[in-house]
Amino acid sequence: MEKSKILYAEDDETIAFLIQDSLENYYDISCYRDGKSALDAFNKETFDICLLDIMMPELNGFELAEQIREKNTEIPIIFLSAKALKEDRIKGLKIGADDYLVKPFSIEELILKIEVFLKRSKKINTSPSKFKVGKYTFDPKNYTLQDSENIITLTQRESDLLLYFIRNKNTVLKRQEILKAIWGDDDYFMGRSLDVFISRLRKVLADEENIVIENLHGIGFRFSEK
Repeated sequence: MEKSKILYAEDDETIAFLIQDSLENYYDISCYRDGKSALDAFNKETFDICLLDIMMPELNGFELAEQIREKNTEIPIIFLSAKALKEDRIKGLKIGADDYLVKPFSIEELILKIEVFLKRSKKINTSPSKFKVGKYTFDPKNYTLQDSENIITLTQRESDLLLYFIRNKNTVLKRQEILKAIWGDDDYFMGRSLDVFISRLRKVLADEENIVIENLHGIGFRFSEK
């Protein structure tokens, strides 16, 4: 079976060697020492997932992620960084990252994260189903919302969350249920991530008066269509 391809950007030679050495038995991983060379490779090759450090020369990880997102809204992006401040994590998610691991982390945890996104991509890519969301047709396979005039492309995480809401329409969903279903965990940071992505979906669907993502204080959320 062909290995999944990983774009890995990390300027610390020791860390890069350890992670590449640990992952290359499972994946086809290409490592780059600065953001510019990683972006050049992304523009020339096809990858399945991106692992990005933040503090790098040429282009930092945030800048690199923004440029990757301009070209591809679907590919999963995971930040691997020593920057542990909540503000940095939230900034990464707002840029369009799907997850954020703070160094040091275990290789086992990283592999689990990678596998979650790769499996999720394969599931969505093999699903032929489309759904009506107000005036839009939602295509989980291609991460798109389309009406007669426009096509809105979602990130994988946004698409996963919207699909989960649709499949559980008019149902009270506890925060823990959503987090475990989409993120695989329900810790504090994942909870903040959920809030960021729900805010994004609300903005995308802002013109749809009949679509409501209701915040149930202390419980969770309810997605409904009037």
